[in-house]
Amino acid sequence: MGLLDGKIALITGAASGIGRATAERFAAEGATICAADFDDTNGKAVADAVGGLYVHADAGDANDVDAMFATCERELGGVDIAYLNAGIAIGVGDVTALTDAEYHRIMRVNVDGVVWGVRAAIPTMERRGGGAIVATSSLAGLIPFAMDPVYDLTKHAVVGFIRSIAPPLLAKGITANTVNPGMTDTNILNADTKAMFAANDFPLMPATQIADAVFTIVTTGRTGESWVCQPGRDAEPYRFHDVPGPRTAGAQGRRPPDVQP
Repeated sequence: MGLLDGKIALITGAASGIGRATAERFAAEGATICAADFDDTNGKAVADAVGGLYVHADAGDANDVDAMFATCERELGGVDIAYLNAGIAIGVGDVTALTDAEYHRIMRVNVDGVVWGVRAAIPTMERRGGGAIVATSSLAGLIPFAMDPVYDLTKHAVVGFIRSIAPPLLAKGITANTVNPGMTDTNILNADTKAMFAANDFPLMPATQIADAVFTIVTTGRTGESWVCQPGRDAEPYRFHDVPGPRTAGAQGRRPPDVQP
């Protein structure tokens, strides 16, 4: 008996790397997998290997994302876990050399893909009585990353968005968290970059380590957290510090109230 028996998990960017490793991890725990990607050959191979369903989808296209969730719900019965994992890097360290096309390309996948995914996941999960959303951010979503500052921007956006939606979603029985890997051996790193890390004896985490972290996140029942993954360490939630409060009588050191529309 697996801990995810009877659960249906939709995973974007499932054709390789962390997405593929997570599909395999979840399937081993009994989940039915809906593997989504725009790489039809490898995406279908992953789905076939785990006995799941493959759906072609561009994570940055709102219509594709809506159709992806609709197909998964129609064919498999719903979505209990949405792992919004698809992402890219552009490797532009000099912002003055950034083109409009590069900027829009990374924003639509890394940020729009998470927003559209959450928007589609919520009503789908409500029909199942709840669920778990996990979005792939990065260690770069918590710290500066001068090698690719626009990538850093997108991953900070994912952290802020997911942490902001988590409190109101809890009333619907839906948890929302991010996984924040450090350097991981995936296709987002090219061969030269991997060789550089190897030459400097810097360890790259296997994608299976991140998959284990995502499994932990969806089975803890915790929400609004960003789980850091680093080589040689168990995944753990990042400890955010409150900002200084206002310097007014009676309010000093207090956070502003949560205001719901």
